[in-house]
Amino acid sequence: MIKINKNDNVAVMLSGELRGHKKALRDIKKGENIIKYGYPIGHATEDIKEGEHVHTHNIKTNLSGLLEYKYEPVKPEPAERKHGTFKGYRRSNGEVGIRNEIWIINTVGCVNKAAERIARLANERFEGKCDGIFTYVHPFGCSQLGDDQLTTQRILKGLVNHPNASGVLVLGLGCENNNIPVFKEILGEWDDERVKFLVCQESDDEIEEALEIIGGLAERASKEERTDCDISELVIGLKCGGSDGFSGLTANPLIGRLSDMVNAYGASTILTEVPEMFGAETILMNRAADKETFDKIVSLINDFKEYFMRHNQVVYENPSPGNKAGGITTLEDKSLGCVQKSGSGTVADVLEIGSHVKKKGLNLLTGPGNDIVAVTNLTASGCHMILFSTGRGTPVGAPVPTVKVATNSQLAERKKNWIDFNAGPIIEGRDLDEEFFNYVISVAEGKRTCSEINGYKEISIFKDGVTL
Repeated sequence: MIKINKNDNVAVMLSGELRGHKKALRDIKKGENIIKYGYPIGHATEDIKEGEHVHTHNIKTNLSGLLEYKYEPVKPEPAERKHGTFKGYRRSNGEVGIRNEIWIINTVGCVNKAAERIARLANERFEGKCDGIFTYVHPFGCSQLGDDQLTTQRILKGLVNHPNASGVLVLGLGCENNNIPVFKEILGEWDDERVKFLVCQESDDEIEEALEIIGGLAERASKEERTDCDISELVIGLKCGGSDGFSGLTANPLIGRLSDMVNAYGASTILTEVPEMFGAETILMNRAADKETFDKIVSLINDFKEYFMRHNQVVYENPSPGNKAGGITTLEDKSLGCVQKSGSGTVADVLEIGSHVKKKGLNLLTGPGNDIVAVTNLTASGCHMILFSTGRGTPVGAPVPTVKVATNSQLAERKKNWIDFNAGPIIEGRDLDEEFFNYVISVAEGKRTCSEINGYKEISIFKDGVTL
């Protein structure tokens, strides 16, 4: 067993059928708080004897409703500023990419299959000229109202502008709400050499016309070369999915230390999954850069709680069946493990869905915990890659390189086609920080992740309102 914090009254079991689950370190009375990570993760619903299994049958969350928060700043020790470079692609607008791909971005779901056919033929015809030609299908862009349509447009704008794409074909149908002239108003300025547009209803043969356009983009991409770029220009997403009882002990703290390390180089990191901050939000609030940022975090948390409440859903019913099977009991238990990915640094800013990262350091991004929606949001905000911890395993991948970090060695050994890095040996006392940092830089310089090798690259756009 491992006791995480000196104040804990439970420990995590490291072996056996209940590996990752909690065991009582002493007698715990009914109504008494269960302490893990040094914080309450709920209260006992019955008397628990020393050595007994502590889980959903005898714990209940302490969380309920909206809360008021007080800014009690905890200023982390400033890290020594570091300098370093990696080999990336310098784009014409000065931004840096870590892949040299061509993306087909659909304004509307009606052209999804046409886009898939175009991508398949283009990869056959222009093989070797770039790192691949990809399209990211979605069902939206028409029959949406208000904020939903704007969210779709902002996500698509983030994809069009993403520096991992050397070239982009924006593919529209013609009659959709988010038609290309309307989308251009949202898009703002763009590079005519890099971004091309095609309206399928206005083309006699949209497939051949698209292939001709992509041929020009591929020729342009073939001339791009990696060059020295400062590590400070990296933007890295922080995500977890299929968590287990080891997530908060191995992979998530490793990702958090990586966040601190790259932030010391001046890079940006982005943490999302707002419902998985509930119960641990004060840790992030008290690390806010200033009172204004603290207020933004309070709004981030309470706005998402109100989103649940508008739909008459229980705010704190979060841990999934897989989470519970892996040893996570309450939302506090899950959240305290999840926020380990944030490291120990100052929270520099809070971002809305579709907003591009502006400040160096740790950023928080609004959005749900749903894996595909979350990685889409991270990509649209400018993440070059996403570090994705998992204890149960998942094949899902974003449009950008998605590094799967196993929380335990058994998963890493069993699912080698999913897992890129094994954080399991941390339980045995191994220090993997430098090895992980070097691995992340190797991905930035072109090493392909399992999700890239397998072609697991997809998006899902957040939706909250009416579909006509």
